[in-house]
Amino acid sequence: MTDDQVARHLRRANTVALRAMAMGRHPFGALLVAPDDETVLAEQGNIDTVNHAEATLARHAADNWPGEYLARCTLVTTFEPCAMCTGTLYWANIGRVVYGASEEALLALTGNHDENPTLSLPCREVIARGQKAIDVIGPVPALEAEMVALHADFWKK
Repeated sequence: MTDDQVARHLRRANTVALRAMAMGRHPFGALLVAPDDETVLAEQGNIDTVNHAEATLARHAADNWPGEYLARCTLVTTFEPCAMCTGTLYWANIGRVVYGASEEALLALTGNHDENPTLSLPCREVIARGQKAIDVIGPVPALEAEMVALHADFWKK
């Protein structure tokens, strides 16, 4: 995936996150991108504290495409996937994840917020414990501020 493709997909995921926020949900968004690194197969905003955008999208992907195909796909998400979401995309057999901002950046925004008790467990550590390789791209410094900006006031409520 080129830098331009990463930027376009992350910005689209951020638009999905904005839509989730407009619906009263936490502002996270994710996309499933086809092996051509261009075609967006599906997009998902956050639903609630259990049905995160990434995990919901990974379950949908596993229901609709074979694992061999998903191994060549990319899940693009605004923030680093949590341990639950990373595990779900691992089991769905999605071969690459791209994220804009780190879990550490999210923790700096949310602090001790009851609705987002973040786990300090990087997605790379979760993946390293598995038996298959998943490529990880992120955080993306050039876009991290854009991803964070959407959350700046949200978690102060």
